[in-house]
Amino acid sequence: MINFRNIKFIKSSTNKNDALLDLDNVIFIGRSNVGKSTLINLIADNKSLAFVSKRPGQTKLLNYFLVDNKFYLVDAPGYGYRKLGKKDDFDLMMDSYFSNNESLKLVVWLLDSRRELSEEDLDFYDLLTKLNVPSIVVFTKADKLNQSEKAKITKIAKTSLSGFEYIFTSSLNKKNIDELRQKISMYIK
Repeated sequence: MINFRNIKFIKSSTNKNDALLDLDNVIFIGRSNVGKSTLINLIADNKSLAFVSKRPGQTKLLNYFLVDNKFYLVDAPGYGYRKLGKKDDFDLMMDSYFSNNESLKLVVWLLDSRRELSEEDLDFYDLLTKLNVPSIVVFTKADKLNQSEKAKITKIAKTSLSGFEYIFTSSLNKKNIDELRQKISMYIK
């Protein structure tokens, strides 16, 4: 059993040469302002572990958190505030991280449940299917949805994001946080 409350920040890095690959990695990634840091804090049951900003795009590096001395939870910068079709620092950092990374055991891909899938979301979906790394889609901010909106997102998940498990979460009522912890635990040695 993994104690997700036994977690501490270790370091930040920009490329694979500086990455922590001695233990399994679980990376949290998604658009800027989707709630990655908030979700990490919920999983750790620690409101001040990962910095949460009101301004999107504040995470610039890969931030490594050691969980129960068993694996690294990696907080990735958000995508969404960059020019499409142009390789930038984010692309180079993520290409370096994802290429031949045998430590990567799970991608936790966060999507804002209130937003339509963007071109960048669909590009990332294509990347994930090519990487062939286990992935879970986490729809954040689910407390802001009514039943018909949730049904619409579920349909999108089953059609546009086929092949991936998905889960709805909420920072307000901590919906499905224990279930997400269990899912992550299944991928750690």
